[in-house]
Amino acid sequence: MAKTILIVDDSATMIMSVKSNLEIAGFIVQSAEDGVKAMAKLKSGLKPDLVITDINMPNMNGIELIQNIRSFPGFRFIPILILTTESQQAKRDEAKKLGATGWLVKPVGGAELIKIIKQVLPGA
Repeated sequence: MAKTILIVDDSATMIMSVKSNLEIAGFIVQSAEDGVKAMAKLKSGLKPDLVITDINMPNMNGIELIQNIRSFPGFRFIPILILTTESQQAKRDEAKKLGATGWLVKPVGGAELIKIIKQVLPGA
């Protein structure tokens, strides 16, 4: 059965690019343009197998989103990948402490992204 991935990024171009790579690889893809919209989707019943989020977004950034997802019942162990232009070690450490599974600095090629997803998502 195909795995579902939620992409959270305020760049429509980034969502389109990542989404097309993931769909070609056989994943079901949902998207949201910020953490508030992502949490609304999760609260309305979306249960993704993996979340890929940017850090710098309006309304609710990626760090806040990780905190919210990890405190949401049933989402404690879902892998969360950060896909961002940020490369500061302090941000990486904060995200990891809050429950991020991995950190990727944009741009990431489609093949590399799929390879990393297969490492963090069993059965992908």
